[in-house]
Amino acid sequence: MKISYDPKYDLLYIKFSEGFHQVETKRLSDDIAIDFDEAGKIAGIEILSASKYLDLASLLPIGFDVP
Repeated sequence: MKISYDPKYDLLYIKFSEGFHQVETKRLSDDIAIDFDEAGKIAGIEILSASKYLDLASLLPIGFDVP
């Protein structure tokens, strides 16, 4: 699992599988989308306006700027 965060856009992406996969994206809301791989397993989760939904300080490495 890999967590990446873009502070400019307040976008968090949690990637569950290695490498590139063809995915189908299902939107749960305007801010949250889930990517499913070819086998129907969750490949990743994208969260826009992430600081609105998550305590980023507890997820990100120490010293990382959090809005």
